[in-house]
Amino acid sequence: MSVVEARSIRTERLDLLPLVVAHAEEMAVVLGDPELHAFIGGAPAGPAALRARYERLVAGSPDPAVSWCNWVIRLRDEACLVGTVQATVTGPAHDRVAEIAWVVGTSWQGRGIAGEAARGLVDWLGRQSVRSVVAHIHPEHRASAAVATAAGLTPTDVVHDGEIRWAGSAGR
Repeated sequence: MSVVEARSIRTERLDLLPLVVAHAEEMAVVLGDPELHAFIGGAPAGPAALRARYERLVAGSPDPAVSWCNWVIRLRDEACLVGTVQATVTGPAHDRVAEIAWVVGTSWQGRGIAGEAARGLVDWLGRQSVRSVVAHIHPEHRASAAVATAAGLTPTDVVHDGEIRWAGSAGR
């Protein structure tokens, strides 16, 4: 099993930058709106809690068969961070599966940023021998469903913890 490591990804308007602990301060502001938790539960993390979480993520999965890949989304024109994308990659090198997720701060929503970031991520994953991509989305979260559709995923009949499993191929 070879590990997949997050590398910088460039799209038309965005840079997906591998997560580092130093991003916590700015991301605590970006992700600070409680509305971002309407479908996933919980509450926004402050800078210290986010720093601790990022330390765990950057350290990587304790399971050598699992790769944790995490990025912050940087909007080039505004020179600021606006959200995150992530992929948990499993499976043998010739047949990997990635579970992906995304979040964009409320101030930047409605501009196609999450869809562009998710498409860039799925394309990059295809170049890492990832064959299948999945995401789990609350059935009432229309914006995330639109992002999944933009990334080439379609809903399945599988429901896990109240969320619909969406699936597609990497590197469309």
